[in-house]
Amino acid sequence: MSHIVQIQTQVRDAGAVVAACQRLGLAPPIHQVAKLFSSTAEGLTLQLPGWQYPVVCDLTSGQVKFDNFNGRWGAQQELDRFLQAYACERTRIEARKKGYTVTEQPLQDGSIKLTIHVSGGAA
Repeated sequence: MSHIVQIQTQVRDAGAVVAACQRLGLAPPIHQVAKLFSSTAEGLTLQLPGWQYPVVCDLTSGQVKFDNFNGRWGAQQELDRFLQAYACERTRIEARKKGYTVTEQPLQDGSIKLTIHVSGGAA
C-alpha cells in the first residue's frame, strides 16, 4: 500500500543538517551567532551558494532564519534544495533507527520520492 505525505519541515536535527550539507556539497555547518542584514541569529549556520548572508537553523525552535531580500541576496531555490535535502536525510536517519531501508527516486519536477521498506513490504 502506498501513502503520499507532505511535510512542513522544522529543522531540529543537527545530524540531518550536517548530512544535508554533505549531500549538497556545502561546507559543514557551524554553531555560532551569525550576522544577518539587520539582526543576528544563533544556531547551526550554513552558507548557501550565491547567498550574501548565512542561513541559521535554530534547532530548539525548528525555525530557519535568513535574509535573502526576496531573492536579491540569494536564490530561494537554494534554500528549498537545502530543506528538501534535510527532510530526506532526516527521514533516512529515522528509518535506519527502526531497521528500515530507504530508496530514493528523483522525479522530473525536482521532487524526490522516498520509499521506506519495512519487513514484509513497503510503507
